[in-house]
Amino acid sequence: MAITQIADAVDLTADHLKIPFYTESVPAGFPSPAQDYIDKTLSLNELCIKHPNATYFVRVDGDSMDGVGIYKGDVLVVDRSLTAQHGDVVIASVSGEMTVKTLQLRPRVRLVPQNRRYSPIELKEGSELQVFGVVVSVVRVLK
Repeated sequence: MAITQIADAVDLTADHLKIPFYTESVPAGFPSPAQDYIDKTLSLNELCIKHPNATYFVRVDGDSMDGVGIYKGDVLVVDRSLTAQHGDVVIASVSGEMTVKTLQLRPRVRLVPQNRRYSPIELKEGSELQVFGVVVSVVRVLK
């Protein structure tokens, strides 16, 4: 069995948009109207993208990763410059079929869904696993 790390860099050029960032936490209970000032700005590029030339986005289709908060329609931020480690959520291809799963390297290599309705993808001898990047962030649009 071979594991191939795919890490071709692609030039991503995006305008850096600075958005106000309120450092005061937002309570999920009763709101506090006292904190209404901006402490600094936050760039979503800086927050989500550490290696711009090796980062891409992909939309999720399916529910096999619901257990780690990745849902159908979410946009995944994927970094190809990172070496996939045991326990990382990865974009991978097994025998030509693309998937997002948790990479398990011990005690054997397999791709594990995070939904009990699905079985792990067991890699048979001679099968090829290609890793197309490590998922580093999830973007979910609520409206």
